[in-house]
Amino acid sequence: MPNKIPVLVIFAPTATGKTELLLNLFGGSKSAQVISADSMQVYKGMDIGTAKPSLEEREALPHQLIDIKNPCERFSVSEFVQRADALCESLWAGGTLPIICGGTGFYIRAFLLGLPKTPEGDESLREKLKKELLERGKAEMWKELLASDPDSAKKIDPADSYRVLRALEIYRLTGKPRAAFAQSPKLRDRYDFTTIILERDRDDLYKRIEERVDKMFEAGLESEARGLMASFKKEDPGMQAIGYREFFETKDNGSPLSTEEIKERIKRDSKKYAKKQYVFMRGIPGATTIRVSQESDAKADLAKIIAKTRAAQAASPGRGETARSNN
Repeated sequence: MPNKIPVLVIFAPTATGKTELLLNLFGGSKSAQVISADSMQVYKGMDIGTAKPSLEEREALPHQLIDIKNPCERFSVSEFVQRADALCESLWAGGTLPIICGGTGFYIRAFLLGLPKTPEGDESLREKLKKELLERGKAEMWKELLASDPDSAKKIDPADSYRVLRALEIYRLTGKPRAAFAQSPKLRDRYDFTTIILERDRDDLYKRIEERVDKMFEAGLESEARGLMASFKKEDPGMQAIGYREFFETKDNGSPLSTEEIKERIKRDSKKYAKKQYVFMRGIPGATTIRVSQESDAKADLAKIIAKTRAAQAASPGRGETARSNN
């Protein structure tokens, strides 16, 4: 479409196979780059547990927004949208197709529809909530959110204390649930989106998750996680990621978990997260869902859609002019 930047958007939870599909379609072509929509792959040193693409894979198909933060630093959805916007403009101006790809549906939805107009933060209330978190624990704070704003609570992992506290902050400030500050139902008009949602049969996906976690431990996840634990606290944003937070957990009697128990908890938490992430992709205008039961079929379907996207690119104005017109 004239004066709009074409963006291919691909959402899929962990272990779906999105990286392999993209490498098959774009690897080595230099015609596209991936802007990672993964809230934990931004953290340095967290390689195995976040299933980052390898250096070889990133050389074949460059990925942006990976390894840009330390685990103690916060990375918000607003920062993601801001950075992704800038990258889309610069990539397209240089003749490269931007691909937003990842499993953090919250980020992808915000990129497609824009950020909801929620109230500005209240620093004093935020500090009070942090103290309550230390005194009451994550589970109790999440239960409070469930009672006051059940829709938000069902979308937020109880271990994600940052988002739990933000939702509680909004409710205590306004007396309204976060959903009262509605996100736009329309796609942002600065882009020409092609949005793909990849799905697998649940049993197949869960099997792949279990196999992936087993391989992570074989690759040295425990050593990676315990090395990070020496430098970072369990409250740090990166350390709340699935695959790392479980190493801080203990049994009911306070004794440490065995390696096998940690592994099983990571598998359990990964499955729960995969199921929850699809909630954020419901009702996205124009999105196409592709079943990935057979990788070859999914590749063929994606190739057809991408061919249409490239045809639209060829018919669009000059790339540098397009990017400048959107600034």
